[in-house]
Amino acid sequence: GKRPMNTDFSVQRANMVEGQLRTTDVTNTPLLQAMGEIPREAFVPSRKKALAYIDEDLEISSATGDAPARYLMEPSPFGKLIQLAEVQPSDVVLDIGTGSGYSAAVLSRLASFVVALECDENLAQSATETLSTLGAVNVAVVGGKLAEGYKDDAPYDVIFIGGAVDEVPAVLFDQLREGGRLVAVIGEGNAARAHVFVKDEGIVSGRPVFNVAVKPLPGFRREAEFVF
Repeated sequence: GKRPMNTDFSVQRANMVEGQLRTTDVTNTPLLQAMGEIPREAFVPSRKKALAYIDEDLEISSATGDAPARYLMEPSPFGKLIQLAEVQPSDVVLDIGTGSGYSAAVLSRLASFVVALECDENLAQSATETLSTLGAVNVAVVGGKLAEGYKDDAPYDVIFIGGAVDEVPAVLFDQLREGGRLVAVIGEGNAARAHVFVKDEGIVSGRPVFNVAVKPLPGFRREAEFVF
């Protein structure tokens, strides 16, 4: 007979942890636990739920005007990036470009509070509803331009940028607490690299850690310079 859908997802979730995360050096126990329990399928449009655990980025919102399509980040790069932030249980986290809210759900298990910033109203509403359904009470979904951060609740211990950017705007470093970490993927396609930035005595220094290809977020493209 047909197995009920939920066991399928729990099997897929376990396979994701073993086959996609552990095999790519995601070793942080609370993170593996969170990703092993949070239903990714709840953050995916209904017609794509069966694909929630594939090892590629999954479109959750199509491109409009000059804004790129939006994606649920592939599990392995996502896990590696979150691990890089070294989130502590007392941390307040700014999750930039939360999309449908999956990153916020994972971060909510690791941190004390998550401010999840989203520029797309439909995604923000969907994130709010899903997170509420899952009982993630320590997350606030807020609207606004991603590249501006969210200064109302600053400073943050961790700022996570959930997609590729050309550069990190200075305003985001301003919203980082002393000792805080900002994780971002800088560059395009396969040439992009995960960076971690740390604020120490008011000075921010960053270093590239590994190559990773993730989809871009809206609002972070460097304007093309005109050449005459």
